[in-house]
Amino acid sequence: MHRSKYLYTFLKGRTRDLTEEWYKNIDKTKTAGVYASNDPKVIEALKDQNHEFHLHFIEVFNKGEVEFFEEFEPWIIKIASDIEHINTPIQYVIREFKNVRNQYFDYVNKFAELNTEVTRQERDAWFEIILKEFDEVILRFIEGTYKYSQNVLRAQQEMINELSAPVISLSNHQGLLPLIGDIDTSRAKMILEHTLKQCADRDIHHLFVDLSGVAMIDTMVAHQLFQLLKALKLIGVKTTLSGIRPEIAQTAVQLGLSFDGTMIKNSLAQALDHTK
Repeated sequence: MHRSKYLYTFLKGRTRDLTEEWYKNIDKTKTAGVYASNDPKVIEALKDQNHEFHLHFIEVFNKGEVEFFEEFEPWIIKIASDIEHINTPIQYVIREFKNVRNQYFDYVNKFAELNTEVTRQERDAWFEIILKEFDEVILRFIEGTYKYSQNVLRAQQEMINELSAPVISLSNHQGLLPLIGDIDTSRAKMILEHTLKQCADRDIHHLFVDLSGVAMIDTMVAHQLFQLLKALKLIGVKTTLSGIRPEIAQTAVQLGLSFDGTMIKNSLAQALDHTK
């Protein structure tokens, strides 16, 4: 019922007008991000994105909903991961979606004024489909930005994890694991997993674990570190501990942890010097 080749043709010939009118009406003093930019390249890209939006959206009057969104989805995903839009507060992006939606209401009214045979029922049906599909586009855009941000966070977390347990390769199949900062249970588990993998990947036979940068660990973390030493021994990696603070040593003793088979040195310098 919402399909209309006449309305479709009317809008298709005015997509550039829609873009220029929309951009002209943006009040840069009351917005931010991509919409407030004065960079000619950013402005041109924004207009191109908006025009591409219109080329997709007018198809709602020409195609079925399934086909319509199959072709529209790539644009939505592209904008949801566009750095300029990501750096724009979401409320301003949604506001511009609504401003563009209002343009379509205006243009349907213009079309009806030029074509007096258009009934009120037809116009109401077009309004309804515009409102419905814009809501769906906005929802998919928000979902797209969420998925993109989650992917970025996961990538950042993986990088943080890698940096939190960096096994530094030394000469003669030796490696160094310098632990710095607070270690909670979650990080301790991650250190266990990453260290074993890195030692295996880098063919480390002897690993120096330096704790001089760790001020305090709780009983759960101490147990995890002890498990790391046991696991390293199982895969044939000798270990040397250095920089154990009195507080950490006391926790280990209270837990009854045994460091048999693990060489312990007061400092990293002593540990490294011992192997020469």
